[in-house]
Amino acid sequence: MTKFQSFLGTSTVAILSALAVSASADEWRGWAIHPEDYPNTVAMQSFADAVATATEGRVEPTVYANGILGSQPDAIEQLRSGALDWANFNMGPMGEIVPATNVLSLPFVFANVDHMHRAMDGDVGATLSAALSEAGIVALSWFDSGSRSFYNSKHPITSPADMDGMKFRVMNNDLYVQMVDVLGGNATPMAYGEVYQSLQTGVIDGAENNYPSYESSNHYEVAKYYSITNHLIIPECLCVATSTWNELSEADQEIIRQAAIDAAKVQRELWAARELESRAKVEAAGVAVNEVADPVAFQSAMEPIYAAFIASNPDLEPLIAQIKSYQ
Repeated sequence: MTKFQSFLGTSTVAILSALAVSASADEWRGWAIHPEDYPNTVAMQSFADAVATATEGRVEPTVYANGILGSQPDAIEQLRSGALDWANFNMGPMGEIVPATNVLSLPFVFANVDHMHRAMDGDVGATLSAALSEAGIVALSWFDSGSRSFYNSKHPITSPADMDGMKFRVMNNDLYVQMVDVLGGNATPMAYGEVYQSLQTGVIDGAENNYPSYESSNHYEVAKYYSITNHLIIPECLCVATSTWNELSEADQEIIRQAAIDAAKVQRELWAARELESRAKVEAAGVAVNEVADPVAFQSAMEPIYAAFIASNPDLEPLIAQIKSYQ
């Protein structure tokens, strides 16, 4: 022990040493909108644990669940500015910032979830990652968010005619408004937290979402008809801020990228199990679930949406073709 250490005392030296170790670690703030037991959040925690272990504490990611760090639009801007280090984002609201991601919000652009996985794990994911990186976001892997279908409080939907005049809540994206409108319904953009009461009071007749969200939000209590259309299959990213990413060594970048790929595998497995659990729960509660017998009728109705989208975004037509090539 040096004279200086002796002067400070053993415990003080220990505290200073601990602070030095803490200061050398890169503590990452991570945004998650879902609760801690949700598949996405569990997968994010598995990523955080794997990164902390593999980097020997050089990077220590923390998950802040339940959207406590803000809404997704706020969190996207925080990530781009470096105020957040990493996050799990749905690609639906990303289109205003990265127009190329609007392709993922085209109805029926993916035939099924496996089609989406193949495309996003391949060249389509690489193309969109490059577009996101220009906006300050590094997409490391792609999570599942299932397929979205319509549910309502009136009757089963078997054809577009069954939607005529009904009011459906949609996410705030013009493509989703167009989707409901061409099917004969009336689209109502609305915050997710307002949907239950709006269904209960008749402000809206229905909404659209995946099984886990339909179940966990308790919407099934006030909208007892769930009609499987699979009209939207929107991937989510496990993302890192470009500013945070650029501070890493190449070795740590490789560690973190692999941890993100592994976390996506965890999330997809948990998601598939959760979908089955949620469907069983709502059916046990008396929900009438029906498969749409003629999905082509719904898909064909989307032709004017695609035509208008390509006319406004001719540079994105090759990306649509690239997605279709994975089918």
